[in-house]
Amino acid sequence: MKKDEPPLDFPDTLEGFEYAFNEKGQLRHIKTGEPFVFNYREDLHRWNQKRYEALGEIITKYVYELLEKDCNLKKISIPVDATESEPKSFIFMSEDALTNPQKLMVLIHGSGVVRAGQWARRLIINEDLDSGTQIPFIKRAMDEGYGVIVLNPNENYIEVEKPKIHVPSSSDSSDEPAEKRERKDKVSKETKKRRDFYEKYRNPQREKEMMQLYIRENGSPEEHAVYVWDHFIAQSAAENVFFVAHSYGGLAFVELMIQREADVKSKVTAVALTDSVHNVWHQEAGKTIREWMRESLSTLQDSLK
Repeated sequence: MKKDEPPLDFPDTLEGFEYAFNEKGQLRHIKTGEPFVFNYREDLHRWNQKRYEALGEIITKYVYELLEKDCNLKKISIPVDATESEPKSFIFMSEDALTNPQKLMVLIHGSGVVRAGQWARRLIINEDLDSGTQIPFIKRAMDEGYGVIVLNPNENYIEVEKPKIHVPSSSDSSDEPAEKRERKDKVSKETKKRRDFYEKYRNPQREKEMMQLYIRENGSPEEHAVYVWDHFIAQSAAENVFFVAHSYGGLAFVELMIQREADVKSKVTAVALTDSVHNVWHQEAGKTIREWMRESLSTLQDSLK
């Protein structure tokens, strides 16, 4: 761990990073035209990683803007009955997502840092927007008359700074003999000194300690999929619902099947599982679910011929 790493103070815009997406959707340096460089400072892996994460957060917001401006999707807050003060998440929907009588496309991404509208942050940064985002899927679906719902299964909590808790020192106990209190104070100071010394290397810039406040009924990708099903997809007018579920999104879909089997079978026409990590045996999906999934995958393959 480097004690002398530069401040973890990064720009909050692409322009601040001196990067922009060109006409091909590729991220390029504004001055040099070069692709993104991870090892911006040699031998400072932690700092480079933090810089990469900061850029990733900006790209997440950038993709959200594209979903609204380029794809004309609406940002819908959840839980639908959330109070003003409680943690919230959101999904994106086309104008006709709930009213389209024919077709509805539902997109679920995988696990990790990706958020609504993304397949892979690495591909967005190192390849282009078409490779790493769901935007080509969304635009084609809308061109072909589908309503669209984009899930946001990794937005499970908000982070807030941990409150500082006052721990009374041994000197607060006035009943103890003075000599005993002094010994305790000495041990306490030595312990604090060692802890501070370690902390200086583990967290040299003393980043704020954060705590997670989970979003009601959306505290995991599986919960999120069931919530969006119950409050949106199940309420939609579409006769045919199609799912595209990538990586961990496939697992979330199977869990949805387990919890809402009859409802899913009645509305979902086909599901595409792309590089899915689901396991019908580990997730204890019954025989009827396994048979339905085989049939739905065959239906999708036939429709693509």
